[in-house]
Amino acid sequence: MTGEPAPRNSRETKKEEARARILDTFIGMMGDGDAVLNHDALAEKAGVARRTVYRYFPDHEALMDAALMRVRKLAGPQVSYPKSAEELLATLKPIYCGFDTIAPIAIMLRTTPQGRALRLAQKELRVKSYTRALAKAVKALPKHDRKIATAMLQVLHTTPWLEMRDQWDLDGAQIARATTWAVSTLLKNLKERGSQGFDQNDT
Repeated sequence: MTGEPAPRNSRETKKEEARARILDTFIGMMGDGDAVLNHDALAEKAGVARRTVYRYFPDHEALMDAALMRVRKLAGPQVSYPKSAEELLATLKPIYCGFDTIAPIAIMLRTTPQGRALRLAQKELRVKSYTRALAKAVKALPKHDRKIATAMLQVLHTTPWLEMRDQWDLDGAQIARATTWAVSTLLKNLKERGSQGFDQNDT
């Protein structure tokens, strides 16, 4: 040993590893249905000091946001909020195949109170992101139908995975094919219908 300090990149790697371990422990605790999900319980379960948890995540909101980002990272680089209708369509396969790779976590997010709380922590950001991404696609609709159309497209971007997996034994690639067809059909319909509201009969 030379006694020289470790290179900065080595220290940064250790910090990232510690941060990831804390987040993975937190996600695991949610999956296990732990009733207590505070910083103290997390520190004990992760085997780190309480102050270490607070150093990375100063409050519960920061911890929840980081945990959801960690889930997305584990699922793949294209699992994120889309910036346009075209990107929404293009990311269906990476998202649904990514969910297959983290199936226990993806199921937990949709079936447990803790998982739902984690997703709801970013409700405002999610709604704003999809509203912005789909603004052009829905702009010709009557105002009261724009939110409905945006919500439907957002649901198709991530939500059918669990139902189609459980009820129809489909994998991510098959679910992506189905949702690509559905989203494409809806986007085409939006272009064709112009300002015609959903309560009007299609001709």
